[in-house]
Order: sequence, then structure tokens, then C-alpha cells
Amino acid sequence: MNDVEQWLQGLGLGVYAQAFAEQGIEFDLLGELGDDDLKVLGVAALGHRKRLLRSIAALNSGASPSQLAASVEPVAAASTAPRDAERRHLTVMFCDMVGSTALSGRLDPEDLQQLIRGYHEIVALAVAPYEGHVAQFLGDGALVYFGYPQAHEDDAARAVRSALGIVKALDARRARGDIELQTRIGVATGLVVIGEIGTGTAAAERSASGKTPNLAARLQARAQPGEIVLADDTRKLVGDT
Repeated sequence: MNDVEQWLQGLGLGVYAQAFAEQGIEFDLLGELGDDDLKVLGVAALGHRKRLLRSIAALNSGASPSQLAASVEPVAAASTAPRDAERRHLTVMFCDMVGSTALSGRLDPEDLQQLIRGYHEIVALAVAPYEGHVAQFLGDGALVYFGYPQAHEDDAARAVRSALGIVKALDARRARGDIELQTRIGVATGLVVIGEIGTGTAAAERSASGKTPNLAARLQARAQPGEIVLADDTRKLVGDT
């Protein structure tokens, strides 16, 4: 079993190993794959493409195998039965890259895509040590859960430390003379319902719904460039830590 097949098997997506092999996709090329490439490889299910892209972003960030496993939830390939929805106490982080619209007018589309990919890598690397779960990369933004699939007593603090890590990494990037990137981040904590979006197929996505994700999104929209805005419940849990 080669490295690409092992990677796919680890994600529960070994069914695509033959297609990757037939197209000559080796491990060193994974970081260059995009959504259109995955479609060419026959990955038709949106949920499968999102999981692959999430894992590719984490690979590009240099995350270790254990960190990668913490930030990407494998697909249970053998099961097509829907899992029951569950109530969880979750801390949700929304973050986005500031100024992507303006950058799109200055940069070649491929250069802009590379810039956004770099931002995604920074997010993945910042949340992995705190076992944040990257639920989705949304255009130039990201949705991250702390407390799912693995819960910790200090998930709110983990989310805040991750957010600070993202801001710090972007500051370091600017100090190196790279194109300046800034972020806006919103963090909220509360009860959510984790359930599948879809019809019960293996491609169905596990997603959090409720007031908490909506609040995190609103806080992110209110944040100024370089600012992290916390919901009151999150702030109380974090305290002076």
C-alpha cells in the first residue's frame, strides 16, 4: 500500500485509491489538488471532496499525523446509516480573511487561490494543537468546532488560544514581507445539535446547528481587521486564562 492509498484509507475514502493511481497522483502532488481536480478524479460527493480538501490543507500546513487526525474526522466508509443527532456544549469559531475582494482585483486568480490556501493552512496549523475540528473551509473563511468530536473542560480557552495563534501567524507573515493578510474572528459557546446534513448517505456532513454558530458568525462580521470578538458566555468561561 503506497502513501496516497494509506492517506485515503485513513480518511475512510480508500475507494478512490485506484482513480488517484490511474491519474498518477503521488503523495508530493496532494498539496496542489483543488476542488476541480477532485471532480476529475471522480470524487462526485461534495462531502467527500470537502474532507479531502480539509485534509490537504492540514497536510500543507505541516501538521503531524496525530494533529491531522485531530482536525479531520474520517468517514465511516462501511456505514451508510444516518447517525442520531446529539446535543453538545460547543465553542464555535468563525474566521475569515480580510480584503479578499480587493485582492481579487489586484492578483491573478491562481495567485489569489494560493493566498487563500495559505490562509487556510495557517488556520489548520493554529487549531490542530488544541484539537479544534475544522468543520468547513468556506471560501476565504473557516468554521471550527472546539468540543467536537472530542470534548475538553477548557474548550473555550482552546478556541481563544487558537484564534490568537492565527493572528500571531499572520503578523509574522507580514513581518517577513509577504502580502499583508488580516483576519476577523468571532467565538461563541453554547448548546448545539450535531447532526447530518443530507439523506443518510456516507457523503452526509455532520454539522452544528442552533444559536451558537449563528452568534459566532455575527460576532465575526462585527469584528475589525485583526480583532477577535468573544461572546459573553465564552468570555466568562475563559476568565483571565
